Amino acid sequence: MYQDDYEKALNFMIWGQWDDLLVLMVRTNDHFLAKKIESFLHAYHYPDSEASLYVTHENLLHYIDHAQAATQPTLYV
Repeated sequence: MYQDDYEKALNFMIWGQWDDLLVLMVRTNDHFLAKKIESFLHAYHYPDSEASLYVTHENLLHYIDHAQAATQPTLYV
């Protein structure tokens, strides 16, 4: 489905490429992924607290992990 978007998002998260993550947010067709990225970037650039940044970061990583597992193609039949 959107497997490449999830791999890109994870890569951008690991390497701290926030500009590329923003571009991915705009271009992806997965609206949940876009919303999770938006929440994280907002918390990163306008932090209320360190806890809110941590929570949005973990939410985004959790969603990427879940989405990759849900869209993983079956290799063995």
